[in-house]
Order: sequence, then C-alpha cells, then structure tokens
Amino acid sequence: MWDYPRPPRIEPVAARLRVVLGGVAVADTGRVPDPAYRVLETSHPPTYYLPTSCFLDGALVPAEGSSVCEWKGRAHYLDVVGGGLVARAAAWGYLDPAGPYAALRGRVAVYAGRVDACYVGEELVEPQPGGFYGGWVTSAIVGPVKGGPGTAGW
Repeated sequence: MWDYPRPPRIEPVAARLRVVLGGVAVADTGRVPDPAYRVLETSHPPTYYLPTSCFLDGALVPAEGSSVCEWKGRAHYLDVVGGGLVARAAAWGYLDPAGPYAALRGRVAVYAGRVDACYVGEELVEPQPGGFYGGWVTSAIVGPVKGGPGTAGW
C-alpha cells in the first residue's frame, strides 16, 4: 500500500464484498450487478465502496454529521441496521463526489470496526486502526498502516 498513489486512485472490485451486523448479511455485492469500487491511497489499506442496491431494505439510515475529503468532497454519514442492532454512523458516502470520483455516487463505505464483520471474498477483514479511517485490512496489505498511535503525521 506504500505504492498506492496520492491523489488516490479509484478502481472497480471484482471480489464479492459482504457486511454483517446482528448476524445478518446487511450487504452483499453478490446480490446485484452494480459494481463496487475501492479507493487506494498512500499509507492506507483500501476503502471499499459498495452499491447501496446491495444493502437490505432499511439497512442504511441517514445519520447526523458530515466531513470533507480533500479529494472526494463532502461525505454524509449513515447508520447501519441489521439483526436488531444499530451501528451508529458506521457508513458514509458522497452525494456529489468530485469529478475523478464520480463513480462513488450511489455507493457507501462501511467502517469494519463498527459492524460484526466485513469480507472481501471469503476473507474476514480487519478494520484500519484508530477508528477515523475506514480502510479494510486484508492479507494482501503490506507495510505499516496509517491510523494507529503515532501515525497521524504520516
């Protein structure tokens, strides 16, 4: 991931992606033909953006707050609901992403640490450390990962 670019690159994802909350697969890209994307940025594990169409009805609920990414624009937050649980502000997306990231419209990313589990293919991912960033760490990731203590200045 240290050879990932800055500004970040966006690319389609062929692997099946799943999100589980409350024992329920609230999102599964295998259910829809719409592509998922991942964003690759220097020092970060990939952030996966799943089409909202792959989420169960009612699994995404608008939440309070927003933030700004210097590359993608203003993000809005969503609660994720599944299996009787609510994961507050566990997902985010861009209603009007900046030009190079327009493909992210209609897709959301999920914080792996705020739900029961996230999968790339059959691999259970680890959340990016620190709670601020939303990357998914898999066995394909090499090198130290931004987000843990002492990494804010990288």
